[in-house]
Amino acid sequence: MIDFLNSTSVAPEFVGADAAGDTIGLCIPNVDPELLEKMHVKKHYSVIGIVSDRTGGGPQLFSMDEGVKSTNTEVIDVEWTNDTKGGGGQGCMIVIGGYDPSDVREAIKVTFENLHHYFGDVYGNAAGYVELQYTARAAGCLTEALGAAEGKAFGIINACPAAIGIVMADTALKTAGVNIISVATPSHNGSPSNEGTLTISGESGAVRQAVIAARERGLELLGQMGDKPSNDYPSYIQ
Repeated sequence: MIDFLNSTSVAPEFVGADAAGDTIGLCIPNVDPELLEKMHVKKHYSVIGIVSDRTGGGPQLFSMDEGVKSTNTEVIDVEWTNDTKGGGGQGCMIVIGGYDPSDVREAIKVTFENLHHYFGDVYGNAAGYVELQYTARAAGCLTEALGAAEGKAFGIINACPAAIGIVMADTALKTAGVNIISVATPSHNGSPSNEGTLTISGESGAVRQAVIAARERGLELLGQMGDKPSNDYPSYIQ
């Protein structure tokens, strides 16, 4: 990870970058209001921060969720990109707003501090990948991007090729009593991307149990297509 730099040594717009997901964080202390209007953001702030990546999406969203929990900032837009450097899924761009540059920079810094943690349950091989995410308390980033209920447990179950994600979703729903927030398939709510994705909410233990069961099934299926899927960072969903 590139060290965070303060505004005395570099231009204030740069906050940090990380090879995980090819992620960069930027701050604009005095953003042009016309630019914000043309970007179609829902609220206008004097300061905005942007976290943008090539791969992942979920890890960056969950990491930024920690950032907005700990600062006086708000997520004002999330956009999805059909990118992943030629892969089957999506990257994203997260825009946050605030009135103090130090708050916005801190939110982005917290995002990078959590990034490797939330990449811990992303597994892949040459054929595809399986991604799981879980939080006991969703906040503004997950609410804005994925429709999570603020303050409630929330989970993502996702895989490429899409068929594996659908089987994982079925496994999760049969394992524990959780609520479906959304289902995305390649041509329906999926950008498009070659992914099957389920987002769920409910009691914290039930959401965690559903995500773990889906992970086991997904890794088994993806392993049938090639090498045993591996993660670059330690798993955090136990």
